[in-house]
Amino acid sequence: MSAGSAGGRPPGARGSGSDGTGPDVLVVGYGPVGQVLSLLLARQGWQVTVVERWESPYGLPRATVFDGETARTLAALGLAPAFAEIGEPVDAYDWRNAEGTRLVRIDFEAVGAQGWPDATTFHQPALEAALTDRAGHVDDLRVLRGHTAVAVRDDGEQVTLTARTADGAERTLTASWLVGCDGANSFVRDAMGVGVTDLGFSFDWLLCDVLMDEPRVFTPANTQICDPARPTTAVGSGPGRRRWEFMRLPHETRAELDTTETAWRLLERVDVNPQNATLARHAVYTFGAALADRWRNGRLLLAGDAAHSMPPFAGAGMCSGIRDALNLAWKLDLVLKGRCEPDLLDTYDVERRSHVRRTVEMSVQLGKIICVTDAEEAARRDAALTSGRTPDRPVVHALRDGFLHRTVGMVAAPPTGSLIPQGRVTRNGVTGLFDETVGTGFVLLGTEDPARALTDGQRALLDGLGTHMVHLVPAGDPDPSPGATVDLDDVYLPFCASARARFVLVRPDYHIFGVARGTRELGQLLEQLARQLTVEEAGHPARH
Repeated sequence: MSAGSAGGRPPGARGSGSDGTGPDVLVVGYGPVGQVLSLLLARQGWQVTVVERWESPYGLPRATVFDGETARTLAALGLAPAFAEIGEPVDAYDWRNAEGTRLVRIDFEAVGAQGWPDATTFHQPALEAALTDRAGHVDDLRVLRGHTAVAVRDDGEQVTLTARTADGAERTLTASWLVGCDGANSFVRDAMGVGVTDLGFSFDWLLCDVLMDEPRVFTPANTQICDPARPTTAVGSGPGRRRWEFMRLPHETRAELDTTETAWRLLERVDVNPQNATLARHAVYTFGAALADRWRNGRLLLAGDAAHSMPPFAGAGMCSGIRDALNLAWKLDLVLKGRCEPDLLDTYDVERRSHVRRTVEMSVQLGKIICVTDAEEAARRDAALTSGRTPDRPVVHALRDGFLHRTVGMVAAPPTGSLIPQGRVTRNGVTGLFDETVGTGFVLLGTEDPARALTDGQRALLDGLGTHMVHLVPAGDPDPSPGATVDLDDVYLPFCASARARFVLVRPDYHIFGVARGTRELGQLLEQLARQLTVEEAGHPARH
C-alpha cells in the first residue's frame, strides 16, 4: 500500500508494551524479507520493532536476481531510483551442455508484465542498504541490532519476546504479533514447534563472487553449464560483479573444494584469474528443498527462509520471501485495524505455502537437469531437451485457494488469483506507472466509473479498505470524464476484455480477488469480500 493509503493505528489504539507504547508487531530477522515486511507495516502507521542478532549488515551477496513482481514491490517502497545502482536487467537465461549446445533458453523482457524487467541481477548488500535508508525515514520502525531472540511466549492476547545482547543483557518486548524472518535455522520456527518437510534434493556447490577489473559483457547474462564433468552456474551479481558456482563432484570433499586455489583453478576455465579479477569470496554452501509444515501458530508467523528453502536455479528464494511479506503485511494491517478476525491470517498460510511448494518443486525440476554427473544420463537429458521436451520455465503461479472470490461450484475461476499487469496511465494530468500514479492497496478497476455502480453500503465497505476507484478509458479518448484513468499502454482494457469483465477487484498484493461482468455480479463479489473479511457492523470491531 502507498504511504498515503488509509491505514495505521485506529484513534485511541495503544501498543502492546507494558506502558501502552510498545510495538504492534515484532519481526525477528532483518534480511531483505524482514526489511520489506517491517517497512510495509510501518508505512501503514503500525509500530514495528525488529530484533536482529548481527551488529551490522552482512557485507557479501547471497541472492543475485529478483523478478518483475519483486521489483514492483520494491518500487512501491520507493526504491526505484536506486535500481540502476543496485542491479542490471537480465536479457536471457541459457542452459547449455558441455559442448556449448543450447538445451533451454528463457528470454526476459526489458519491461515485463509487472512494468519492470522480468529479471534483474543485483548486489544484495546494496539492496539491503537502500532498504535500510528507506527505513531511516519511517518513524514507527525501530531496529535492535545485536539482539538474539532467546525466548518467546504467546498467551493468546499478545506475544512476549526475550532478546539477549552479546554482553548477556536481556530485553523483554511485547507485541500483538510476531513474525519470524530469521532464516533457515529459524529460532521462531523452533519456538512454534513447527516441523519441516524435506523434499529430498540437496547438493554442495562452491560459490565464487568475483569483481571484474575491467568491464566485460556476458551474453546471455545468466548461464547454466550442464556438464557432467562439472555442473557450473554463471550469473550476474550486480554492476561490475559476477558469480560462478561449481558443483561438488561425488569423489570430492567439501574441504578440498573450499580453497582459494581450487576457486582460481576452476575460474581459469572461464578466463578469470588474479590478473583480471578480484575474488571477493569463496564458500561451499548446501542448497536444499524444504517447507515448514505450518506458517502460523496463534500469534506467531513465519516468512522467507524460515518458512521455505529451495534450489537456486529459478532464482526464486528471496523473491518468494518478499511475496510472503507483501501477502502478510496487508492482512496484518486489516487485523490490527479491527476490520476482520485474526482468522484472515490463516489465508496467508494457505496461499503462500501452496504457492511456494509449486515454486520449490519447479526449482527442483530445474536442478535435476543440471545436477547430473553421469555422462550417459547427461546424454539422454541432452537428447530429450534438444528434441523439444523443455522443462517448465520459471513463472508466477496464480493463487488457487485462500482469500479469493468463488463462483459456481465455489471455484476461484481465472483470472481470479492471477496478478494484475501494470502499464503506464494518465490520471488527473499525471502520467506514470499505475502504482505510482493511482496508488497501491485495494483497487477496483472498471471499464465504466465503478463509483457510480456501487450502493452506499458497498461504497462504505470499499472506502473502509482505502480502495482506489479507477475508471479506465482508452488512450486517445477525445473527451475523457473527469478523474478517468487513461490506459496509455493498452494494458488494462484488453485485460478486461479478455476476462469479459467490466469490473476487476485487485488486492494490495496485486492479485485479483475477482471479476464481475456487471453490477449484479459486482454486488455478489462484494458480498463475498465482506464475508471473507468478516467485516463487522460499524461500531462493533472484530475481536483481537
